[in-house]
Amino acid sequence: MAMFDDKRSKKVILVAHCILNQNVKIDRCACYPGTVKEVARVLIDSDIGLLQMPCPELFCLGLDRQAGHGVNTTIESEDTRVAQRMIEDSTRILCREMVDALAYQLDEYRKNGFKIVGVIGINGSPTCGVETTWCNDKEERGSGIFIQMLNEECSDRNIALAMRGIKAYEPNKAVAATEELLKTSVI
Repeated sequence: MAMFDDKRSKKVILVAHCILNQNVKIDRCACYPGTVKEVARVLIDSDIGLLQMPCPELFCLGLDRQAGHGVNTTIESEDTRVAQRMIEDSTRILCREMVDALAYQLDEYRKNGFKIVGVIGINGSPTCGVETTWCNDKEERGSGIFIQMLNEECSDRNIALAMRGIKAYEPNKAVAATEELLKTSVI
């Protein structure tokens, strides 16, 4: 008899923390009161298990990202400051621990016959960007530090991960990217 012989889909997808919980975003960046509703609906309707990734910025810098209170900043300057903080040795160590914990979970799913559909990240994020990240005071092509580390660890473990990035303020494009990832994962 097979393990897990019940109604579960045996499919999981990794989702950036802030897609399911906008409360974790830096000040002035939340586009929704809670979840990115359009993307969450697509995921829920797909009957795939949602594996919410930890928010590296929350774990490393706190909810306020250690911002100076009363300091007049722009969203761009805060993104730059966070990007610089997230590549420091101490934050890289914490990111490595989070990546190791995620990779363990993925190994468990894989060895028990589950399909790992992929990752939905947040483009423009210094940590969870997939196609674009934030560095050098602007959005640039490339992945955020956490996604880079996750991708490297999964590659080392021979775990293939399809990845797509979205932006919460572009719901139609976000839904299209999510649907594209789900379609490419059909067995």
